[in-house]
Amino acid sequence: MELDLLTLGLLALAALLAGFIDAIAGGGGLITVPALLATGMPPTMALATNKLQSCFGSFSASFYYLRRGLIDWRIMKWAVACTFVGSMLGTLLVQRIDASVLEKVLPFLLAAFALYFLFSPRVGDEDRQRRLGIIPFALVVGTGVGFYDGFFGPGTGSFFALGFIALAGYSMGRATAHTKLLNFTSNIASLLFFILGGQVVWVAGLTMAGGQFLGARLGSNMVVTRGSRIIRPMLVTVSLVMSARLLWQQYPQLFSWIS
Repeated sequence: MELDLLTLGLLALAALLAGFIDAIAGGGGLITVPALLATGMPPTMALATNKLQSCFGSFSASFYYLRRGLIDWRIMKWAVACTFVGSMLGTLLVQRIDASVLEKVLPFLLAAFALYFLFSPRVGDEDRQRRLGIIPFALVVGTGVGFYDGFFGPGTGSFFALGFIALAGYSMGRATAHTKLLNFTSNIASLLFFILGGQVVWVAGLTMAGGQFLGARLGSNMVVTRGSRIIRPMLVTVSLVMSARLLWQQYPQLFSWIS
């Protein structure tokens, strides 16, 4: 595709905002995927290009959190390995079967996540007792959510955050930091197969990468300085917005009263 400089500039701005939001609560794809589709890109190319640019944002956030000591690599190496394999398998499978069933269920799952993040006493600035060991957690959350991200994708950050808070006992800050590392892992695994399929629009993806990188750095700094005061409301808001958007797409009759 040929894109003019104005379009590329607008895509970079969209990526900057998405990177900021994604580093805090996930859901940046709510901004970047529609922006890419608005250029006239086919859906598959838009998803592939979105994976490319989001890799830069998730890497930027992960590197920042790692330098700040919020990520324990010795523990996370198993989850990273399982997430990579899960995402790879999901990306392979989605090319063979229909993922529309997930589209029907996901809005309700995201709404439930929002309520959990809003009301659960386990969500806060302090670590709590771990409920799953390192390897079982890697197999359940890493493989499971990684597979989901490769297969479908929306709300992946919420799934990872829920796993770290509810099963690993992490504080919101640590959960957000580790979520970005696994997001980066699943993005890379999925991107490799999109590249092999020739679906990536490189000019758009690399232009947006700069915005993503900067936005993610700004959002990561906000997480470190403000903790759950900003993470909890952002997680709740992003989960509810994603839920409403998917409900609008899958159940338009529920919104018929608006018109």
